[in-house]
Amino acid sequence: MHTDARGYVRAIAEGRFDDAYLIARGPNPFASICGRICGAPCEAACRRGRVPRVDDDGRFVANDRPIAIRALKRFACDVAGPDTRPPDEVLAAVRHHVPAVAAGAEEMAALLRAAHQPGIAPGGGERVAIIGAGPAGLSAAHDLALLGFAPVVFESEPVPAGMLAVGVPAYRLPREVIAQEVAVIRALGVDIRCGVTVGRDVSFADLRRDFAAVIVAVGAKSSRALGLPGERGPRVYGGVDLLRAVALGEALDIGREVVVIGGGNVAYDVARTVVRQIAYDTARTAARLPATRRVWLVSLEGLEDMPADTIEILEGDEEGIERRNGWGPLDIARDDAGAVTGVTFRRCLHVYDEQRRFAPLFDDTDRMTLPCDTVLLAVGQAPATAFLEDGGADLEMARPGWPKVEAATLRTTAPGVFVAGDLAHGTRLLIDAVASGKAAARSAYTYITGRPLHASALTAHLPLPGYRRERGYESIRRQAVPVRHPDDRLSDPGGQVEVGYDSARAMREASRCLDCGVTPVFDGSRCVLCGGCADVCPTECLTLVPLSALAGDDAVEAAIAGTLGPGVDREAHSAIVKDEDRCIRCALCVMRCPADAIVMERVAFSTSWSAS
Repeated sequence: MHTDARGYVRAIAEGRFDDAYLIARGPNPFASICGRICGAPCEAACRRGRVPRVDDDGRFVANDRPIAIRALKRFACDVAGPDTRPPDEVLAAVRHHVPAVAAGAEEMAALLRAAHQPGIAPGGGERVAIIGAGPAGLSAAHDLALLGFAPVVFESEPVPAGMLAVGVPAYRLPREVIAQEVAVIRALGVDIRCGVTVGRDVSFADLRRDFAAVIVAVGAKSSRALGLPGERGPRVYGGVDLLRAVALGEALDIGREVVVIGGGNVAYDVARTVVRQIAYDTARTAARLPATRRVWLVSLEGLEDMPADTIEILEGDEEGIERRNGWGPLDIARDDAGAVTGVTFRRCLHVYDEQRRFAPLFDDTDRMTLPCDTVLLAVGQAPATAFLEDGGADLEMARPGWPKVEAATLRTTAPGVFVAGDLAHGTRLLIDAVASGKAAARSAYTYITGRPLHASALTAHLPLPGYRRERGYESIRRQAVPVRHPDDRLSDPGGQVEVGYDSARAMREASRCLDCGVTPVFDGSRCVLCGGCADVCPTECLTLVPLSALAGDDAVEAAIAGTLGPGVDREAHSAIVKDEDRCIRCALCVMRCPADAIVMERVAFSTSWSAS
């Protein structure tokens, strides 16, 4: 998505909350939602998490922890986002915002301006059909509306937002947050038609005939079955079916001894939702129901290999979910009346082979049976694409139910038909769905207008005289995101688990950011080799060495030759080697340098669009 994460984090550290929101929202129509449920791949890449921590004697203790980027995005959206202003004001603010730090290649303001620039022909109001109002479909609609088209989104559910609304529990994602983000997209003129099922109320052939292009973004909403003995029958459900029923207030016959099979985030959403429903029902009907309840979550993977986020596992343990790791289901037992009585499992020795391919190995001699009255399967999802048969004869399939898709453009083999979201790349993170929806919108623009859109970024290196950091920022530990006590969480099925940062804690956490867009730049022609920069470096990231000590690739050799010429005496010349993972951008080297050979610079970007 090219979101400038360091931009909004540093804006929060400086108290510029409105700027922080606009930087986060610029490329991302679901910024508020990402701030609550994103898998946060940015945190896995955060350099703060690779800075070594040492004790008072200088001995390595552990690496530091990354910045809480997702929680900070939520804070910015909570204090300055759509909850604080009407949709038209959100659009106006983003349209006129000039980022203080950097603008990514998908920055919304640039796209808005581009639609009115010479050389870019905006759409002439052509209608584009989008099947599915999930994050991919609505992101495509968002950008198509910006570019002058008239998107019409067809959604089979009674509410928009797809799995965000019917698959993510309310305790993680409040429904009002979804409604606010959707309202901004509607304010662009997007027509969202809920309760309309393609293949029943309108055919795929009709859409291809009546619209300039079609984007298929139906997602993977169907639970996968395991084919176990006893699987077919009452009180065995798909996990996403349970989540949908709870989200829409539909009745589902759930007992009080529940086994959830699966080890991912969806399995935890299912298990934690069941725990809440049981607790809530018990509180309301304590006089009629026994107070016992039990929810097991059983996964093939061991604890260390579970695909679920660590926080999901920890919070699930806090809420009373009984976890059993390393077991694979064999069969579901039923009594003579057909009621579920238990599930038998066998020990799983490993899930993946040496090439990390799915190849579980079981020990059939080691078995266990969990007594239960309900089984929920959360072992994967698949799309429902039978509607493509009417009007999609020229749409080639990569495998049953999955259209063949060109990775870069998301085009299918059928002219004017594009795919986005899970159907394009399999089940991934929310942010992947948003990115693919936006990519599909650009491809539809090219198909309809005959002009491909190009984003070009101008890079600038800006000197920062007088650069300073917050006092003590290097020793601040990651600020825990406040959460409700486990007992309080279960009193209300929709009650939020995460409370979120207040402004003081958000600014303190944001001040930990190393601001990696800033770096010390060395002028070798001024350096006097005094070694002062290396002496004062608190993380010892700088080392002065003779050129003869360097071993590198062609780029290193080219740099040496370009600076000193070919055939240089490597013993007579020196280099400063910098370990980027250890540099904390403190600028002590700049302050210490007697020759003014070092300056702090920021790398900034501005984006322009063109079509040809």
